Parts: sequence; structure tokens; C-alpha cells
Amino acid sequence: MRKIFTYGSNKSGIHGAGAALRAKRYYGAVQGIGEGLQGDSYGIATKDENIQTLSLEEVSKNISTFLAFAYANSDLLFMVTQIGCGLANFKVEQIAPQFALAPENCVFDIEWKPFLGDVFEYFEGEL
Repeated sequence: MRKIFTYGSNKSGIHGAGAALRAKRYYGAVQGIGEGLQGDSYGIATKDENIQTLSLEEVSKNISTFLAFAYANSDLLFMVTQIGCGLANFKVEQIAPQFALAPENCVFDIEWKPFLGDVFEYFEGEL
């Protein structure tokens, strides 16, 4: 199964730091494209075009878009990093529970296990 590095992004596609930079360097994220599938990566916008953090409501909509994509692409394995919990400054308890209804082709950072339980598989460390 093809693994997809799933990370928090900005709408301008400036992959300059954090997981977005890792996505650009190692997983095919394209400079200038801030959302969706690119190479072996999938960007979920947590910041706007001016690199300002989006509202939690907007991030929630972007997570819903991703979840629909993950359900529709069961042949892909999404390695979901701690979206929005780094440079966007959301708390894990604000973001992780939004993935509770994710399909089984999503694997999460082990730090989210207290919020998602034993239903999912997890990874540790950098991908």
C-alpha cells in the first residue's frame, strides 16, 4: 500500500518549516500548492495565504475534506502527523478528536492515542 505523509500546510503552499518542509523535501509536496495530494504527501491547510492560523472551524472543514478523500482512496495509507499542533498552535485536544471517524487506512502519531484510543494504528517518531 502506498504511504502518504499527511501534514499541516498553508494555503499558499510555502512549505518552509515543520512537517510541511519535510513533505517538500522527502514526499513530493509542491511549492505553491497548499492543499491536497501531491506526490506521496497530502496537505491539510491550517494556515491561510498570509501564513496566519485559520480558525478552528476552517481547519475542521479542511479535516473533513481530507477524511472524505481518505475514505475514497482506500488503496492509500495516510500517515497523519500532528496536524495543526505545531506551528499553527492548536492543542492536541482540539484537533485529534476530529479524526475519530477516520477510515482504517489512516495511521496516527502515537501522541494522539489518548484522544483516539485503540481503534487506530500509530507510529512513533519522524517518518
